[in-house]
Amino acid sequence: MATLLYRLGRGSLRRRRLVVAVWLVVLVGLGLAAVFLRGPTASNFTMPGTESQRALDLLSQQFPAASGATGTIAVKAPADGQLGTPQGQAVVKEIVQEATSVPGVVGAVDPLAVGAVSPDGRYALVQVQFAGGSDEVDDAQRAAYEKVGASAEAQGWQVAPGGEVLGGEPEVGSTEAIGVAVAAVVLVITFGSLVAAGMTMLNALIGVAVGMAGLFALSSTVELTGTAPILALMLGLAVGIDYSLFITSRHRQNLLDGLPPDEAVGRAVGTAGSAVVFAGATVVIALAGLAVVDIPFLTVMGLAAAGTVTVAVLVAITLQPALLGFAGRKVLPRRLRGGAPIDGVPAATDRGANGSLPGTPVDGLATGHEPGAAAENRSGFGFRWARLVTRLRVPVILVGLLGLGLLAVPTSDMRLALPDAGTAAVGSPARVSNDLITEGFGPGFTGRLAVVVAGDTPQATAAAVPQVTALVQRTDDVLAVAPPQLSPDGRTALLGVVPKTGPTDAATETLVHDIRHAVGGIRDVDVLLTGATAIGIDVSEKLADALPIYLVLVVGLSVLLLMLVFRSLLVPVKAALGFLLTVAATFGITVGVFQQGHLADLVGLDTPGPLISFLPILLIGILFGLAMDYEVFLVSRMREDFVHGDTAQQATINGMGHGARVVTAAALIMISVFGGFVFFLHDPVIKSIGFALAVGVAIDAFVVRMTIVPAVMSLLGRHAWWLPKWLGRALPNVDIEGEGLRAHLADREPAKV
Repeated sequence: MATLLYRLGRGSLRRRRLVVAVWLVVLVGLGLAAVFLRGPTASNFTMPGTESQRALDLLSQQFPAASGATGTIAVKAPADGQLGTPQGQAVVKEIVQEATSVPGVVGAVDPLAVGAVSPDGRYALVQVQFAGGSDEVDDAQRAAYEKVGASAEAQGWQVAPGGEVLGGEPEVGSTEAIGVAVAAVVLVITFGSLVAAGMTMLNALIGVAVGMAGLFALSSTVELTGTAPILALMLGLAVGIDYSLFITSRHRQNLLDGLPPDEAVGRAVGTAGSAVVFAGATVVIALAGLAVVDIPFLTVMGLAAAGTVTVAVLVAITLQPALLGFAGRKVLPRRLRGGAPIDGVPAATDRGANGSLPGTPVDGLATGHEPGAAAENRSGFGFRWARLVTRLRVPVILVGLLGLGLLAVPTSDMRLALPDAGTAAVGSPARVSNDLITEGFGPGFTGRLAVVVAGDTPQATAAAVPQVTALVQRTDDVLAVAPPQLSPDGRTALLGVVPKTGPTDAATETLVHDIRHAVGGIRDVDVLLTGATAIGIDVSEKLADALPIYLVLVVGLSVLLLMLVFRSLLVPVKAALGFLLTVAATFGITVGVFQQGHLADLVGLDTPGPLISFLPILLIGILFGLAMDYEVFLVSRMREDFVHGDTAQQATINGMGHGARVVTAAALIMISVFGGFVFFLHDPVIKSIGFALAVGVAIDAFVVRMTIVPAVMSLLGRHAWWLPKWLGRALPNVDIEGEGLRAHLADREPAKV
């Protein structure tokens, strides 16, 4: 693979104008397709095979008028009892008429006619039924709905439209550019060159633009949830910058070694590019693997993010070499562009006919321990840190394990649910309506359930409804059961159920199971429980059941892939255990902040609550790929030096010394990008995803990979690289370390260099 990528890198540089032109054509073409073909995103979370989804499907077939999106308008009078006065009745009637006139609304229910009024006569609930689902309600309809009651508010009344119809897609604002700006600063500091930093950032931004344009171009044929494009943007930007950083960093080192630009790029893509391809493949496989969970919206999210990561890899190994060709030696700091010897490395003019250092077997791929190789500067922070960690390896391992174990403690209290209006940003229309309903009626009215009774004949349904109503009313934690609504043919009835507790309360989850158990024995009719609250509970439970399976799949995959890369048994096991430590500690911190509310103000979280249902599976998939990034970039250098004669201890120090600076920069960039989605977006779902990813990257890069890993490698010594001979013969050689490239360059005639 290294040899193939070496040729690809050189070819991209030599035909750089063509490469840039091709990518620009792709960008423009996909951009135009995105403009004309972009479809709406979905805000609902469907779950085929669950009882709640079967109930919705049944309603859409037999009772279409009740299958659309619903809205609830909370009304608060200026004084107690005012709803019963002629003036109050007139105001409520006007609000109902305004709601009925909203485009797409089938009808609105007068609360005074059905008794949807609080005991003190000050609060009322206007139920609004839309013809289409929440995803079919456009921005104009939603805006008209939010304006209902404006005249009443001018008279001192409080009117708050809410309900599932307000669920729109989260918007990405310009403030996320702050994360990109921080990443740019990190690049400038790392490279000491505006040109190098600019090339790296430009390459990543082009890759993100191509990926996002392609995603939106497909959105007319593939249903995307509102979070899918944001996740794709978040990951595509982070890995795009990182992958370009790794290749640019190796290219600069090759230039300092005196290689000509095309050779420097070729070897950068052949070595660092091999690691980029492998790391990108692990991210893509982990994200695409979300399909095994068999949850449609999660599958789409995973594939969308995997697509942008794939584009980031392709851009890094083709467009980046082309851009580096335009930059020449300007990617180096100004003081190093003249070709003077650096840290004992001879300039290009002091090299042999084929550009190699005197005495080195393969030009430009020599390591510090090879005869005649240039002396390395091993006084940097990476080398000093590696020597400290390996010297104190046992205390470092114990402290690291204990610290991460303590951080993981809150994980045992983790609760999962789909988001509800109670955790929306304070001041948002959905949150205002939710708080007003809770204030006047209690939390159960914000998460009402719906029981669907469907029989083959109207007589069967009519006979079953009283029985179902009685059973539901006798269930603990049920506050009220509304009178049934009948379909035009009388075969389907819909009963509203009001719990005593809120939508994400543990008691409500128990209530859902209790109701289903209570009505499960009724014959001759189908009795199904649904509603937004029941759907959220079903989704959360199915995701929780799939989590162990997915975790085993990811861990098993990591062991297999790393075994192929490093040809070792203990290194993959160590990497997988380190990944599990990262995940556990990340879950613990995220639960502590977003569920338990510790330090919630620091991330701008208004109301703590359960974590979004798909966060654990999503986090495992993404962090797995990112963790393998750092594992590969650090440990591959350790193996390379060990294979070429260094002791296991020195190889560990070398790997850390050479990789620490780049991995640190890469981690800081990812944390900056993910952090931009934490501090500058108000959507709590996106906040929690960005926070968990930022924390996970920080823990994995700085605690696990750069601290615990070298300590464990030092403790294992040469045993870390043990592999049974029979297994070594069975495993294919993927050549991620460039051994094949070394042989190719060694056999090449000097005149062809």
